[in-house]
Order: sequence, then C-alpha cells, then structure tokens
Amino acid sequence: MKNYYKLIFAPLLVAMIGVSLSSCRKYLDAAPATAISNEEAFKNFRNFQGFTEELYNAVPIISGSTAHNSWNFGEDELWQTNDNRLVAYRIDQGDFFGIYNSVFGSWFNTGGNANNNVRGDKGALYGLAWYGIRKANIGLASLDKLVDATPEEKKLIEGQLYFFRGWFHFMLAQYWGGLPYIDVVLPADQAPRIPRLNYHQTADKIAVDLRKAADLLPLDWDQIPAGAATKGNNDRRINKIMALGFLGKNLLWAGSPLMNEESTGVNAYNADYCKKAADVFAEALKICEATNRYRLVPFSNYTEISLTFAKAGLIPGAPIVNGERYVEAIFQENPLENTRFASNQINDYRPQTIRPTGLKVYPTANYISYYGMKNGRPIPNPSQPQLDPQSGWDPQYPWKDRDPRFYHDIMFDGEKAVNNAANVGNNEFRQYASLFTGGHMRTFDGATAAFTGYMLSKYINKLNNNWDGFAGNNNVVVFSFLRLADMYLMYAEAASEGYNSPQGKAPDYSKTAVDAVNFVRDRPGLGVGHVAPEYTVSQDKFREELRRERAVELAYEGHRFVDLRRWKLVDKFPYTLKTAVQFDRVTPNAQVYADPKNARVANFRETVLLERKFTSRHYWFPFPTSDVNIYEGFRQNPGW
Repeated sequence: MKNYYKLIFAPLLVAMIGVSLSSCRKYLDAAPATAISNEEAFKNFRNFQGFTEELYNAVPIISGSTAHNSWNFGEDELWQTNDNRLVAYRIDQGDFFGIYNSVFGSWFNTGGNANNNVRGDKGALYGLAWYGIRKANIGLASLDKLVDATPEEKKLIEGQLYFFRGWFHFMLAQYWGGLPYIDVVLPADQAPRIPRLNYHQTADKIAVDLRKAADLLPLDWDQIPAGAATKGNNDRRINKIMALGFLGKNLLWAGSPLMNEESTGVNAYNADYCKKAADVFAEALKICEATNRYRLVPFSNYTEISLTFAKAGLIPGAPIVNGERYVEAIFQENPLENTRFASNQINDYRPQTIRPTGLKVYPTANYISYYGMKNGRPIPNPSQPQLDPQSGWDPQYPWKDRDPRFYHDIMFDGEKAVNNAANVGNNEFRQYASLFTGGHMRTFDGATAAFTGYMLSKYINKLNNNWDGFAGNNNVVVFSFLRLADMYLMYAEAASEGYNSPQGKAPDYSKTAVDAVNFVRDRPGLGVGHVAPEYTVSQDKFREELRRERAVELAYEGHRFVDLRRWKLVDKFPYTLKTAVQFDRVTPNAQVYADPKNARVANFRETVLLERKFTSRHYWFPFPTSDVNIYEGFRQNPGW
C-alpha cells in the first residue's frame, strides 16, 4: 500500500466534522461542518473510524514538505549561507520568527489542512496539531453516540483519540513550551480563556492521555477481529507500543534540564520524571523483546530504516531480511507523496559539479567528529588533532577504522560519486569526491561548493547523482518520530538520570542504562565496540558518551536540535559552531580512489564556517503574534 494514511474505512465521513485551519486562531474559531448528522457519523465502528482516520492524515511531513526542505537545525549540517528563503538559514541567524514565513523547508508553519493532499499543507506542524487536537476532542465528546460496536471496537476508537490528543500537544510543547491544554470542544462563538500551563503541567496532562491510550490499544491490529478488514496494512495504526513510547518520551522531556528549569527554575535533570520515563520505556521494551513486534534492523539493511531506493515506492521502516520482517520504525511522519525527493530535494546533497541545480547542504565537520571508531571509543577533539593511542584515531588517516555508521552516512574524500565518468567529462575530480582543501568539489561555484569537506549519504545513495538518466522517483524517504533504537537510547538516558548511575535500571527490567546503549551497538552486523569502561564510572562521563551515541545513531533524522535544547546546550560553545575540515592529500590519487578509507592526509584541521549567536530566548520558538493576542492568558515566550 503506497500511502498508509489514506482513509480506508469511510472516506465520505472525513470532512463531515473536521475543521480546516491555518493557525491556532483558526483552530480556536472554527466550527464543525454539518453535512452529516452526528448520530449517523458516530453510530458504528466503521463510521467513527472513518472520522478518526483523518487524524492520521494530520500527522505532518518533516522530510519533504517543500521543494528544498530542511529538518536538521542543530549543529549537524550547514546550508549555503546566501539564501534567506531557507528556514535553516533563518534559524542559524537566530530569526526564529522565520519559521513562519520561509519559502523553503519549514515543517513548523501555521498552515495545514488535513482534508487535502497538498504536500505543503502537510508540512505545517503548528496548524495541523491544533486541528488534530480539536478533532480528537470532538471524537471524545461523541463516544456516547457509538452504539453499534463491540467493546474491542470502542476501545480502539477511544485509544486512538486519546493518543492523538496527547501526541499533538507533545509535538507542540517540545518546541513552544507549556501550552493551554485543550481537552474540551471549545465553542466557536466564544473567546477562549484557557490559561497557558508550564511544561510540567502540560506534560502531566499529556501523560494522562497517553497512558489511557496505552491501556486501551492492542499491540498489533492484525491480531484482533477489528483489524481484519485491513490486515497487512495496519503497521501505522496507533498501538500500545506507540502510546508507551511517546509516554516515555514525554516524561523524559519533562525531566530534561530545559523543561525542568522552565517549570521549577532548576537547570538539571528531574529524577522523578526520569524514573517514570525509565519505567514506561522498560514496559514497552520488554513487550518488544518478548514478541519481536519491533526489533532492530540488521546493519545490512540499515539504509531501509528511512530510505528505500529503486523499490517501486516501498515505504521504508520494515525491511525483509532473509525472509524475516524487521519493523524498527514505530511511528513515522506522513508518507504523503512518496516521490517528493524526485526533483529539487534530491539535487541538494551534491555540489554543482555533479548536480548543477538546487540549493546545497552538507554535514558539518564538527558533527562528523561524533562518529567514533569501530572499537566503540570516541575520537579526540579534531580541533587539536593528534594520534590517540586509546581509540587508535590518527589525523594522518582520519577515515580509517571508523564506526561503520560513518561509512554508511557520510561521503568523504576519494569515494566514488558518479557511475559513468563520461557523463562528467572523464574528470576524475568530478567522478570521485574531491573534498581535500582546494579540491574541485571544494572550489567549483564557491557559494554552493562542498564547503564543509563532507557530503551526506544517509538518505541519498552515494551514486545517486550520476547523470545516467536517474529518476529521483526511486528515492523514498520517510523518517520516524519514534523508532526502536531511539527508544533504547531514551531508556538509557532516563534510567541513568532517574536512578543516578550508568548502572541504573527500571526495577522490573533486566537492562541497565549501559546495557541499553550496548544493545544498540550490538545491532546485528554493526559490530561497534561497547561503551569503554572509563565512561561507566560516573554520570558525567556516561552522559557524554550516551549523548554522542544519540548523535551518531539518530544522525540527520531531525532529533539533534531538540536534544541540544532540552540539554541546555544550544547556545553553549562548541555547539554554536559549524565547521569545515581542511587537509591535503598525501596518498597518490589513484590509490586514494582504490582505498579511500586508508588514504593518508596532511595538515588535518577544522576551520569555523559559522558561529550561531544564540541566547536564552532561542530555547523556545515564539508563538505567532496573532495567537498570543487572542487573550491575555496566552502569553508569548520570553524574549520574543
């Protein structure tokens, strides 16, 4: 099935009570349509599920809502710095109001219409979230009208509605902070007066909704009678693990330094929230391990967690490996328009010398430094490069014996980038990555050259841009708001912070925080060494290594910006820097191309390309000015 969020129960009912919106104001003012009576709309499971299905359609797109989209706003990548149409450029400049009016790349916009299939409208988290909250409240207020349904079917409807109400509030809160928690159907003819809560108060209400959802929903719709009509196409339907996963995430976020400080004034982890998060994650992970409902994808198919290539539009996240299906993607973005990487978006990851169109974006050298060695050890600070006896990293051989995820995610100097040399004039510096200082890809068309010294390959095939009549439609990129490896790493963080030890663990679960990190590194076929002993002797050292592991495992999937913010690091050195790598080739070119991993370089160093001038106000997005003017209790975030 190409689009898992298409309505499949009762398409006619989708618009009967739904309300379109382009901002919080429109959400608050909207009145439901009345084309079909409430009694008819909600009388049986089929009809009510038709109404509920539209909530899936309100899940936003993050990876392709516009022609040149961006979703990594940490220190992880740098777009060309001469185009203010890009939301990434606006954020780098500290212009967070720019998320509302950038031409390219913002999935936070105030617009959004769950009733249509316009890609841009599906990239509008702010509008779609308020829309989804209202729709969930309408559904919850109408449960008494569901008279023709089994007890199981009633639980399914109620569980989905509670999930989406909590989830949409959570998605807003992690960027904007504490909210007015809307848990009633607001009358369209009255101005709202719901006070804005602090983050902990908001998280507590989210937790109630998600806990209800977890208790009501099944593990797998395919295994229950109510899911029989859509058997085989139920992976994206809300289930117990999704609800538990976001419940744990909500509690961990509430326990993080930024959110704790917003609520209590204390810039530190809140152990109570972290303990609750660890216990919830443990509950979910135990179920996964006992049932294999979700499991880590073997590294041989690691790409297919978020990308499928030349597979006839197959949605990634659940590859078949040796006849077995491995579902790692727990809850994904809206996969509307699977071919959205076919045009401009696919041009953005290779320099003009290969793809002579598009805006350009490259991974930063500072972020590449998080990718450690195959033995599991981090590399030393490359701003002061020197041989490191413990890890084995050598600045003369900087690509040697690295974490396999480095070779998967990143293109570095000397790697083959074009299949057919004739298509690039038989120019070796265009056929192979010429990323050394002064290399062709580093100098051709300066504004859009490969200015950081690296290129990305995590969701763009290394030989994708080959001028061989490539059809970008073969690329399908769908990211996960939650996947299993992420949940193990969140458990590790919650357990260590909640129980104040790298050996901390939830009482009813066997894995410690360290065990959970090592479990991710033990992904079949990955073969990365375990956390080194010196990183397990203190909270500070373990925290450092755990955060590095999150940076590597979840690289370029849109998590880093939230992580830096919730850890209170986004305005701290060195996280404000975006750097390039500089080096000279020593190994002859032909040998470099034959074995780029073992190529020798000289004068390896980093140079600063951009320093972000963030302050305390940049920890939260500003609300649209029109929304905070609706009523006095809806206050703006500090500094905006």
